[in-house]
Amino acid sequence: MARRQQKMNKQQLQTVKERFQGFMNGETQIIADEAFFNAIQSYYEIFLKSDRVARMVSSGGCSANDFRDVFKKNIERRVRSLPEIDGLSKETVLSSWMAKFDTIYRGEEDLRSKPARMPMSAVSELILSKEQLYEMFQQILGIKKIEHQLLYNSCQLDNSDEQAAQIRRELDGRLQMAEQLAKERKTLKFVQKDMENMYIEELRSSVNLLMANLESLPVAKGGPEFKLQKLKRSQNSSFLDIGDENEVQLSKSDVVLSFTLEIVIMEVQGLKSVAPNRIVYCTMEVEGGEKLQTDQAEASRPQWGTQGDFTTTHPRPVVKIKFFTESTGVLALEDKELGKLVLYPTPNNLKTPELLTMVTPKNSQDSDLKMKLAVKMDKPPNMKHCGYLHALGQKVWKRWKKRYFVLVQVSQYTFAMCSYREKKSEPQELMQLEGYTVDYTEPQPGLDDGRAFFNAVKEGDTVVYASNDEQDRVLWVQAMYRATGQSYKPTPPSQVQKLNAKKGSTQLPDVPISQFYADRAQKQGMDEFIAADPCKFDHSTLFEVLQRKTLEHRLNDSYSCLGWFSPGQVFVLDEYCSRYGLRGCHRHLCYLKELIERAEGGTMIDPTLLHYSFAFCASHVHGNRPDGIGTVTVEEKERFNQIKERLLSLLENQITHFRYCFPFGRPEGALKATLSLLERVLMKDIATPVPPEDVKKVVRKCLEKSALINYSHLSEYAKIEEALSQGTPNKRLDDVIRLAELCIEVLQQNEEHHYEAFSWWPDLMAEHAEIFWSLFAVDMDATLEAQPQDSWDTFPLFQLLNNYSRNEPLLCNGKYHKHLQELFIPLVVRYIDLMESAIAQSIHKSFEQETWQPVKNGSSTSEDLFWKLDALQMFVYDLHWPEPEFSQHLDQRLKLMASDMIEACVKRTRVAFEAKLQKLSKSTDLRVPSSVCTMFNVLVDAKKQSTKLCILEGAQESGKQWQQYHSKIDLLIEETFKEMISLLVSKFVFVLEGVLSKLSRYDEGTFFSSILSFTVKAAAKYVDVPQPGMDLADTYITFVRQNQDILRDKVNEEMYIEHLFDRWYTTTIKVVCVWLTDRMDLQLHLYQLKTLIKIVKKSYRDFRLQGVLEGTLNSKTYETVQTRLTVEEATASVSESGGLQGITMKDSDEEAEDVK
Repeated sequence: MARRQQKMNKQQLQTVKERFQGFMNGETQIIADEAFFNAIQSYYEIFLKSDRVARMVSSGGCSANDFRDVFKKNIERRVRSLPEIDGLSKETVLSSWMAKFDTIYRGEEDLRSKPARMPMSAVSELILSKEQLYEMFQQILGIKKIEHQLLYNSCQLDNSDEQAAQIRRELDGRLQMAEQLAKERKTLKFVQKDMENMYIEELRSSVNLLMANLESLPVAKGGPEFKLQKLKRSQNSSFLDIGDENEVQLSKSDVVLSFTLEIVIMEVQGLKSVAPNRIVYCTMEVEGGEKLQTDQAEASRPQWGTQGDFTTTHPRPVVKIKFFTESTGVLALEDKELGKLVLYPTPNNLKTPELLTMVTPKNSQDSDLKMKLAVKMDKPPNMKHCGYLHALGQKVWKRWKKRYFVLVQVSQYTFAMCSYREKKSEPQELMQLEGYTVDYTEPQPGLDDGRAFFNAVKEGDTVVYASNDEQDRVLWVQAMYRATGQSYKPTPPSQVQKLNAKKGSTQLPDVPISQFYADRAQKQGMDEFIAADPCKFDHSTLFEVLQRKTLEHRLNDSYSCLGWFSPGQVFVLDEYCSRYGLRGCHRHLCYLKELIERAEGGTMIDPTLLHYSFAFCASHVHGNRPDGIGTVTVEEKERFNQIKERLLSLLENQITHFRYCFPFGRPEGALKATLSLLERVLMKDIATPVPPEDVKKVVRKCLEKSALINYSHLSEYAKIEEALSQGTPNKRLDDVIRLAELCIEVLQQNEEHHYEAFSWWPDLMAEHAEIFWSLFAVDMDATLEAQPQDSWDTFPLFQLLNNYSRNEPLLCNGKYHKHLQELFIPLVVRYIDLMESAIAQSIHKSFEQETWQPVKNGSSTSEDLFWKLDALQMFVYDLHWPEPEFSQHLDQRLKLMASDMIEACVKRTRVAFEAKLQKLSKSTDLRVPSSVCTMFNVLVDAKKQSTKLCILEGAQESGKQWQQYHSKIDLLIEETFKEMISLLVSKFVFVLEGVLSKLSRYDEGTFFSSILSFTVKAAAKYVDVPQPGMDLADTYITFVRQNQDILRDKVNEEMYIEHLFDRWYTTTIKVVCVWLTDRMDLQLHLYQLKTLIKIVKKSYRDFRLQGVLEGTLNSKTYETVQTRLTVEEATASVSESGGLQGITMKDSDEEAEDVK
């Protein structure tokens, strides 16, 4: 039997709540991390504050162990989700958390307080002593202490012989009742006629079996420690028929007894004939045994304390004690005997010391010699009574004379009256008491020497006994009454006390102590119960009352018993049923009735217990004989059918209310056991299993009702009805979202705590959830209809419900899930349409007002555009639309929208770029503005965003058309980049061409060149005319370098910068080459030569530093320019007197920057 846990009550629940609240408020010294704090908070909010837990506590089915197990399962799931930590295992975390939980649960004060003494109800789970069982059933039956004491003493419950005799009498009475029923044919109504004879045989067999079990108890284990063992029913025990006296024949050797004698010699008085200094001593012996001697003592003080222990088989032993003094004569062979005693002890003798006169030798001076001693003769366990009686019988003791009798118990059912002579171990005569009836009788005429008469009567024999006093007669009759096992109880004559009173024996009534307690019981109104015959009671009704009161007491103790009796209670109830032949089916039917009534009243009852009792009754009714009883009464069958209907109704109700009858899966395994019991109850007999479809049908019906009940409770808890009828649309939407969260929490709890029990019917749990959601859909639809048009606040509701449904295999794309999709498809399409229109309008307006100031990776318009496109796609992605086709349609549409929007952005940027370039300066003062760089960055960002916003996942499935469409966007961006680079390079080349146009003025043979040459020569005659400087070249070089730095710094994409610089350099060299080619036949002016060398040389170096590759730098065009300038340099160095002032095309030339 499983050990039960301490029950949790309402006060303890409130205390536990306060302790956990105190921890969360920081009122304890417990150190905890955030994860543990969150676990405690979740446990407090979901479990401790739940009304279902309060109901479970009220039902008496909740223990501290349940609280701990729920928390442990909760944190096991949490800890598994935590990341691994090096050096700290998750098992260590679990152990630490559970230790902290236990500390919070017990509280700091409980840890310091000492455990108090356990009350009686708290020790009920332990193995109880006889006194504790008495105390428990006094409480159960409402018996006062004085009433129990009166019953205990009057019924002699402390006398094992009386109790064994009572059992024998009861069994004999049951046999007589069985015989009477067989004669009168007044039996119970059975389902079959032939069961009547079988019923009689069952009664006989049950009694004979108990007799055999009682007979098997060894008598040697009697005495003060004797306890009646449990009368177990055993199929292998043989039946014993007590009616035939020839079956058990005793010999004289069977009744040999063993006695222990204790003799203590204390002192001798009246010794005068011996000198005071002489040595004296005593000897003692039991005739036929060994001799013992006391210590030596001086004659002046003959005192001892020596005890002699003897063992004998003589019921009438002879004890000889002699008193000696040491002889002083030289020739004396023996010590001198001063006196002696001969004793004839019996077990009835007083154990107190006595002063006895000794027999002295003739001519002894010690005529008044006395010895003080104590003799104790223990009565063996199998000797029930002894004493002197007169007896006269027909088969034994045929002469009326006084004899010494001993009532000997050979076995539990075999007793014998034996008469013994002195110094004999075997009886002279014996008589077995089986079949005899003992009773009081009047004095018999002609039989003298007897005062109080009684007899033992049997068919063909009568033995008359007589004792010397009334008290002895009562004791003998009581002892023989227990031994015979007769149902008739002898009653002493009413004149007993009067006779004793006349003779003056007022100090001590000449009646047994049981009669004294019977008188007290009569005053308390208990005599009726004491004198009652157990065989005449209706034990079926009495047991029903006893079991009901015991169950009521059990359910009110401090343990969460769930209807199970304690071991002590089971022992007493089993004893009752076994002793009084109670039918097992009746016992379990009454038990089922009581358990069902308690369960219907809200008490937690273990379904396994119901299953055991129901299976027993079903097996009995259908003829399986679980306890060896083959008869089935009409009443049992009718009651069983009634119980079956009530039990089926109870089980259906519990399954329907499974969340409230078994909250959080507690008691553990109870719901699964309930479903198993349901299957057992639905069986028509014990052999034919119920079809699975029948069970499934009942469970489906229960779960359908359960969905409505659970949703109704949830709506009532959330107060949805009032909110939906009175609140504003936003308030109603918030309430529905909260209700949806509660619904999800309920279904998740069902899956976590109850799914295992329903694991055989996962489709039924899916149907239950669908019905539950269909009820929620009514409130949801009404709320959505009340929302204003084009309100997008409902999408969080869809995300919440869809995320739950799509992750549940049994609910994904189910009835409710599809209904949810149908509701939100128009909203999603409408939302996307509006967003597309809004984004398009935003592009148009924003680009018209765009200032092209850099913002993050582009401009404010581009950033806003890409954020909106990304947010829209993330919004649709977060919807996680479950239907693949519509999901793919949404994805394609958003990707197409993004492509169109990016295309429009690129084109508008291209137009703005060209317009911006037209406004720029055409001289070397031109500096690339930040707006132009921003436009480049917009295209760079557009290219990056296109890979994110325009590439369709699983594009292989959508065919080549989508790939071609996306390639078109990439191609557009690339072409736009090329065009913008070309436009910008063209602008740079235009500046270069302006510089070259200025150099063209110095061309040989031109009018302007002639004027400049003549003027310079004429002026040189009178003053020093300064030579043209390198300002033009320096200005251009500065222009190039600064624009290179601007582009390098503000354009985000390196690849396009390098492409721009490649194009710029190539175009620059090509323009210079063309300019020189046009002057192939002309010699360059010195100023032209110096300027071009510096421009070409610096450009080469600057573009090389910017990363232009060697292949591009050293192109054929560059080589042509380099060759021409080198030739012109050589020519100028010969013809010009001043030279080039250090400017040269040689690579080794390191002219200074300040050379003009």
